[in-house]
Amino acid sequence: MSSLTSRSMFEELFRDFAPGFYIRPVHGQVPGEASPGIDVRTEVREDATSFTLLADLPGVKKEDIQVSIDANVVTLCAELKRELNVENGGGDGAKFRVLRSERQYGAISRSYALPNEVDEANARAKFENGVLTLTLPKKAAAKARQLTVE
Repeated sequence: MSSLTSRSMFEELFRDFAPGFYIRPVHGQVPGEASPGIDVRTEVREDATSFTLLADLPGVKKEDIQVSIDANVVTLCAELKRELNVENGGGDGAKFRVLRSERQYGAISRSYALPNEVDEANARAKFENGVLTLTLPKKAAAKARQLTVE
């Protein structure tokens, strides 16, 4: 058995045996766990007249979301800020110490190239219950115009 495997088994046993005493690192990646940052799940739908982009942004505040549209490219930027609070237990204003944190903080930026241009003037964004819904109407295709020859 390799030392990594035996160490992992020991850590698992100790964590199960005394969960209050085993604290994983607050910063940095623990092997076998997801990398730090905001985990955003998105879905893009299309119908005959528009696109709908749904993005799960739990914990993000509405004012920390930016959406931009440039022709057929939609860019979503969001930031989940870490808010440190002060302990009020003894009334002395002492700050607390984080022993373990599995919460995610950071910023994301994603761009989506859609198959058609978006009508920016009629696009709408709604943020409710941690879900951003973008309604992106398709821009009407330019109609061919016949010129009169003079």
